[in-house]
Order: sequence, then C-alpha cells, then structure tokens
Amino acid sequence: ENYGICTSTTGTNYYVRVLSTLNREELKPNASVALHRHSHAVVDILPPETDSAIQMMKMTEKPDVTYQDVGGLDVQKQEIKEAVELPLTNPELYQQIGIDPPRGVLLYGPPGTGKTMMAKAVAHHTDAAFIRVVGSEFVQKYLGEGPRMVRDVFRMAKENAPSIIFIDEIDSIATKRFDAQTGADREVQRILIELLTQMDGFDQSVHVKIIMATNRHDTLDPALLRPGRLDRKIEFPVPDRRQKRLVFQAC
Repeated sequence: ENYGICTSTTGTNYYVRVLSTLNREELKPNASVALHRHSHAVVDILPPETDSAIQMMKMTEKPDVTYQDVGGLDVQKQEIKEAVELPLTNPELYQQIGIDPPRGVLLYGPPGTGKTMMAKAVAHHTDAAFIRVVGSEFVQKYLGEGPRMVRDVFRMAKENAPSIIFIDEIDSIATKRFDAQTGADREVQRILIELLTQMDGFDQSVHVKIIMATNRHDTLDPALLRPGRLDRKIEFPVPDRRQKRLVFQAC
C-alpha cells in the first residue's frame, strides 16, 4: 500500500513510495501526482484541472513600450526589426528573396542595458501575442514539471500565433552541460533538452518567434546557439557617454 509505479512527464517509470498522509481514495489509476525532486516519493495528488501554463506563464496584452522609449541602441533596433518584426508583419518580403528569417534571437549583455525593453518594444509594433517567461521559473520543486512547462509554453504560442516567446534569464536553464551530480542538475538538463526539442519541432509557417535574453552568453550550451535555433545574436553593450545621453532624453 505504501508503494506504487508512476510515469513522469519525461516518460520515465518510477517505483515510488507514497506518503502515508495522502488520501488513498483519491489515489486512483491515471491520477496526476507530484514527485519529490530528490526522493521521488509521491508527496501530493494534483487536481485534474492543474495547468502549469496558468501558474507560470504571463501572456500579456500588447506592451506599451515603443522604440522611442528605448534610448539609443539604433543598431540593435534595426537588427531586431529585421529578425522579429518584419517576419511577423511582412513575411512575404522574405519569401520574395527566397530566404528564411531567423527562427530565434538572443539578446545578450550586462544587466540594465535594455534587453527586456527591446523585447517589449518589438512586440508592441506587431500584432503578436507576447508570452514572457523567466528561465528560473521552469525549475520547479517537482520532478518532470519543468519539461512539461516548456511544452506548455510552445503549445500556447502555437495556439495564439502569431506570437513571440520571450524567455528572460535563459542562462538559468541553458548553461553548458556536464555530468549531473544531483537530481536538480539532471532536471535542469532535461528542461534544456525539451527546450531544444520544441525549438526544432515547428516550422516557419507557424509564425512563432523566440527571443531569449542573458547576461552571460559565454556560459550557454553551444547546442542552443546552433543554426536553426538562435540564428541571430544581438549584443547590448554598456552604454558610452553618447548612449547615456540618449537614454536620459528618452526618459
């Protein structure tokens, strides 16, 4: 009575211990349960309507940030227009010249240099749904929830296309892979693998664009930066004196 077999959202079967405090009448075949990250014990019985997408994701209304609100960064504005805005608003331009637009864009640079504002600005100038997620929110306390949330993000983006997925602090789940020593490390690696799978799983006709932001692009897993995933990298450097003046003028 104190043990059972369950299948995680990653597809792995576990022979697990069931806490004695749980209501056995609610523990039925095909019930959704929560596993402890380290011991894999069943610690909770989840209601059928549990939806990680509702708990985590923020599909906001059109952001009110415009390009004019972003001081300076003229080169970065032009690059993100070409990589994200034009493919969503005028996809025929790319079809006419016979090239595929970038599937994903990486914004990188020190904190406070305008990466998040730029992502909001490009969403403002399109009719795309804007789905914002912080990378660390994928790392949950229950085994398998992170990969499931990744799938939910991309499912929501496809259902609401055209859309923009903005994942901030991507370095929290996409650093270079190593021999995982703990259950938490293995879970983060499963999240990254699921993210790569989802990025490879849709074509350009879906009209979903991916923007990721990081302060430490040098720590990212090379697999994330391969062609067909994050095709365009846009640097946001520390502003010089002229750029600082433009920032204050925009305030």
